[in-house]
Parts: sequence; structure tokens; C-alpha cells
Amino acid sequence: MPTTAERPKPFLLPQYCKGCGRCIEACAKHCIEAGTEINPQTGLVPVVMHLEDCSACGLCMSACPEPYGLAPEPSSDFELEDPAALFGPRSVPLEKPEPIPDTLVPLPATRPLVVKGTYASAIGALLAGCRHFFGYPITPSTEGAELMAQLLPKLDGVFVQAVSEVATVNMMYGCGGAGLRATTFTSSPGFSLMLEGVSYMVGAEVPGVFVNVMRGGPGLGNIAPEQADIKLACRGLGHGNTHGIVLTPSTPQEMLDLTMLAFELSFRYRNPVVVLCDGYLGQMTGKVTLPEKMTRPGLPDWAVYGDRAHRRNLIVSIQLNETDLEAHNHHLDRKYAEIAAREQRADLYRCEDAEVVVVACNTPARMAKGAVESLRDRGVKAGLFRPLTLWPFPVRHLERLLGRAERIVVVEASSGGQLEDELRLGLSKAGLAHPPIEHVRHAGGVLPQQAEIVQRVVAPRAAARPEGVPA
Repeated sequence: MPTTAERPKPFLLPQYCKGCGRCIEACAKHCIEAGTEINPQTGLVPVVMHLEDCSACGLCMSACPEPYGLAPEPSSDFELEDPAALFGPRSVPLEKPEPIPDTLVPLPATRPLVVKGTYASAIGALLAGCRHFFGYPITPSTEGAELMAQLLPKLDGVFVQAVSEVATVNMMYGCGGAGLRATTFTSSPGFSLMLEGVSYMVGAEVPGVFVNVMRGGPGLGNIAPEQADIKLACRGLGHGNTHGIVLTPSTPQEMLDLTMLAFELSFRYRNPVVVLCDGYLGQMTGKVTLPEKMTRPGLPDWAVYGDRAHRRNLIVSIQLNETDLEAHNHHLDRKYAEIAAREQRADLYRCEDAEVVVVACNTPARMAKGAVESLRDRGVKAGLFRPLTLWPFPVRHLERLLGRAERIVVVEASSGGQLEDELRLGLSKAGLAHPPIEHVRHAGGVLPQQAEIVQRVVAPRAAARPEGVPA
């Protein structure tokens, strides 16, 4: 039997050490302790070795999981060997796993439901195959989470009330990385807290659906409806080169339909999707008709599912090499361009001959639709252009209206003109000439009213324009 002097002591390969601590438990001489410094190559914390009392028993090396962070110490008569040469190739499949496709399951015919918007969105998530919910309660979105808490245990699902919004988004990251459908309900301050994790999900190309029931701001603001998160959802999904499809329902029926669509798009593009509604729409009760079919989700080939077939998969958002990160951003840009080309959606109401185009979404679109009807009764050729996607902004659908339109009036519950900003940016990037853009705005939970929209349209432009604002 080799003596201690002949047996090699362990040698740490920090680039392979996960800091799991198994070697610490295996060492009877207490020669290994948990580290405190992050290895910049891996982002992990390797252990620290103190080998003065080491007996070279080798138990720590036996305990070290692959890829092996501990190896025999190199010496003049000992040479490090490739683990594959010692133990043979890894017992993992070399071929890429086959994706398991989604299937559609027929639903029995039912009478329409009368439910509030958050309930409709929760039902839409369940019908889309979502069985994992993570969230932290915040008004006015909490009822959606409450319904998921009631129904998911009966469907063999998982409901976790996280300790915070930060914990919520990271749970969604893990669930989405496993190829499973996850969602959360939140409201403006809570959504702000999630944005670091959303950026990680975008960078790692992990799907997930975020239902943001907007409330007044900035700060804690109040719990009344506002559209003050448009810039956050369209231009601020965390740091770096981030975008996500932003869907804007205006009725409880669309809360259900667009939530179902959100899951489809999220997995199609491996990217977070935001369902953006306001506090009134979240609490508003309306008639909802269920679809004819629901989704039984499959499993994508890229999932880190934890089984043998998917063992070679890796999901990560860190790229320490600058050229690698630049190449990854170019890849994301190509994906964003594909989304912008394929996923622009809008609803046009009486726009075929419109000389005044009213632009609105969410609850303000309901007032705007009434205003269009009233204006038509007065002989004014008005139409409602309602974006269903705010990112990408559906400028392709708006373009065909610009030749006839004499005015555009943007109606929104945002004092800073966040919807108008998206409109102007979309027109500018498309290089489209457009008629004058005016607006009706409120904030703080005050919503635009039908009468003032009508008044804005019929009033002489010079008189209606705020002082100091150029034509």
C-alpha cells in the first residue's frame, strides 16, 4: 500500500470548483474550508485548501463531482490525466434531445363567465398550460394571484408566495429555464423590482409571462389606474439590450386571450412577455367566453429539465468575453428584428375613411371608442387605432391610415405622454411622414373621459393646443 509520501495530495482547479462543499465534509483533517472570493472565470466561489495536516487519503477527490475541481497534486513522478481517459466518456447522450410539442385539448362547451380582468388573465394562464405561479401580493393585481392559489393545487400545479418581487422573478427564471410555463401578477412598484431578473431572463433566453396591472406613480403613488409603465415595459426591461413583447388588453375577454397568446409568444421566441393592463381593467368585471381548446404543454429541446436527455443543456446570461457578449447581443438584435416584423398587432375601429385617428389602449381605449361613435354622429370621420402590441409598436398597421388622416389624437392616462412617445418613435424609425399629433392626457389615477376627447377633436386646433406648444 502506498505511503503518505507516495500518495499525491489534492490539487485545486478553481475554474472547475463549484463550491459545493462535498470535499469539506469528506476531509477528516479539516484541511478544506469554504472560500470567500468569487472566481471571475466562473462567477462561483471555490473552496480554500490548507494542506499542512493533509494525510493524502484522497477522500476529498473521491467526493468531488464532475467536472472535477480537485485532482491529484502534480509532481515529478505523477502526471494529471484526463478524466475521460481514466473513466471513459461521460454517460450522457451526445445527440440533442427531441422537443416534445404542445398539444391542444378540446374544451367542453360552456356558458360565458362574468369575471374581473385579473381572474380572466389567471384563467387564460391555466388554459395556456401554466401550472407554476410565483408572486408577491400587491394591489391592484392580488386577486389574480388569489385565484391561482385556489386553483393550482387542484391541477397538480405549484403556487409559491415569494418573500419579495426579487425572489419572484428569480423563481420564474429557474422555472422557465426548465422549460416550464411560469407567470406572476404584479403592479408598478413590484414590476420595477423585478427588472434585474427580467434582464437575466432576456439574456439567458428564458420564457416567462408578467402580468403588470399598472397603478399610479412615481414612487408608491396610489392604487388607482395609470399607464405610467409603458416606457418601463417598452424601453426599460432591465439593463442592457433588452426587449420583450408588450401586449395591451382593453377588456376582460382580451385579458384572457392575450394572456394565452403571451405564453405562445414567450416560448416561440424564448423571451419574457409582458401583459400590460391598468388598475381599472384588472378590477373590471365583464363577460368572458372560453376558447374551444386549451394547451397541454410539451417540453422544448433546450430545457434544463434535470433528466438524462437534457443533461448537456446550459442556460446562462453571463458572457465574460467581450466579443462573445457582442456576438450574443447581435443574436438578440436579430431576434428582436424578427419579432418586430412578425408580431405587430392592432385593432382598427372605423378607420377605413378616418380623417381623425384616435390612438389609445387599455381602459382609455374604451372611452376613446365611445368618443369615436359620438364624433361619427356629429359627422366627423373619426376612427380608433388601438395597439395590441406596444412593443413592437404596430406602425405597419398605422401606415395605411396616414394618407387620409389629417390629425392624430393620442388618448392616455400618462402625464408624460408615454404612449405618444412610442407612437412618435415608431413613426420616426419607419421614416413615415404624419399629420399633426395632439393628445388628451391625465395622470395619478384620473382617466380621460369621452366628452373631453370629443371636445379636443371638434375644438379648433389653435384654441385646443396648450400655450407654448408649437403646431
